[in-house]
Amino acid sequence: MRRFSTPRALRSRGGSGLSASFLQQQRRASTFEQAVSAASPRTSWTREEILDIYKQPLMELASAAGSVHRRFHKPSAVQLCTLMNIKTGGCTEDCSYCAQSSRYNTGLGATKLSAVDSVLEAARIAKENGSNRFCMGAAWRDMKGRKRGLQNIIEMIKGVRALGMEACVTLGMLDKEQALLLKEAGLTAYNHNLDTSREHYSNIITTRSYDERLETIKNVRDAGIHVCSGGILGLGEVPQTDHVGLIHTLATLPEHPESFPVNKLVPIKGTPMFGQEPVKLEDLVRCIATARLVMPATIIRLAAGRVTMPESEQMLCFMAGANAIFTGEKMLTTDCNGWDEDKSMFSRWGLEPLLTDESEAIVENTPVYRDRIVVESGGGGGGRAAEQLQAHG
Repeated sequence: MRRFSTPRALRSRGGSGLSASFLQQQRRASTFEQAVSAASPRTSWTREEILDIYKQPLMELASAAGSVHRRFHKPSAVQLCTLMNIKTGGCTEDCSYCAQSSRYNTGLGATKLSAVDSVLEAARIAKENGSNRFCMGAAWRDMKGRKRGLQNIIEMIKGVRALGMEACVTLGMLDKEQALLLKEAGLTAYNHNLDTSREHYSNIITTRSYDERLETIKNVRDAGIHVCSGGILGLGEVPQTDHVGLIHTLATLPEHPESFPVNKLVPIKGTPMFGQEPVKLEDLVRCIATARLVMPATIIRLAAGRVTMPESEQMLCFMAGANAIFTGEKMLTTDCNGWDEDKSMFSRWGLEPLLTDESEAIVENTPVYRDRIVVESGGGGGGRAAEQLQAHG
C-alpha cells in the first residue's frame, strides 16, 4: 500500500501530528463556515468563537455577513425609526458620554415629562414621514416613585400603537411589575443598552452595574416585550476585546435581542468623553458584520452618530448587515439625519422602508416590505398586495 507522508508544514515541532497553528486555522474556518451557513439563530456562542469570526479579513467578513443577511432579511429593506426625548436632562447617573447627566456642565437644562398630546402629535408626524417605530426616551435612572409618569407613558404607548406604529421606550431600570404594565399597554420593545463589554463598563459608568442592566433586560424579556439592546462605539474601548465582549453577552442571552442598536459616539462638550478619538470605520463595519453573523435574525440599527457618516459609509454598513436607522429631527440631544435627506438616500440607493408585523406605516407612492408581500401605497391609504419574497426582519 502506498503511504503518503504528512507535509512538513503540517507537522508539529515534536515531529508528529498537525501543528497547533494549522488546527487553530481549521477550527476558525469551521466556526466561520458554521456562522455563514446558519439556518437559525443560536445562543451557545463562546467568546473565542465570536473572536474568530471578528478577526476574519474584513472583505470576507462583510461579504459573508451580507450573504447571511440576505437569508434572514430583504437586503434593500431598512426600518425607519424616530426617537423623541420625552423627558430631558437631570439624570443622576454618571454615564461619561451623556449630556443629560446632572453631574456634567453641558448646558442642557432639565425638563418635565412631555404632555401626552404633544408626544402623539410627534408620532403622527413621524408616521406621515414613513417611520414605523416611534421611540420615546426619558432621562431617568429608574421608574421608582414615578407612578403618575408611568401612567402618562402608558397613554403615550397606547396612542402610538393606535396609529399603527411600533412603540419603544427607554426609561432606565425596570422591575418585573413595571415591565408587565408596559406590556399590557401594548409596548413593542424596550431599549436598554449595555453600552460596551463587561470589562470596559466600569470605565464608563459607576452608578449602575452591568448586572443591573442585564436584570432589566431579563424583566423586559420575561414580560414578553421585545428587547432592544446594543452599544456605543468610540468610548475608548479596544474593539477586538470590547466589541466582541458586547456581542458575546447579547448573543448568549436566552433569546437574541430583537434589535441591536449600534451607536457611534457623539462627543458632548462638558462630558468626560468629549475629545475622545472617533471609532474607525473599519471597526464599525467589523462590529456590524460580526453581529449579523452571530445574531442573524436580529435587526441591526444604525443609531446615534449616523449624521456624521457620508452615504458611502452608511452603505457599507447596510451591505454588512445593518437594516434599520433613526430618522427625523433629533436623536435625544444630538443631531439626526432628517426624513427628506433619508428619503433621497433611499431613492438613490434603491432602499425601501421595512415594515414589521406590528406596524402598518405606509409612505405615499413608496413600496414597503412586510413579511412575504410588498404593499404598494395608494390614494386614501389603501394598499394592494403583490407577491414579493421577504424574510422576517
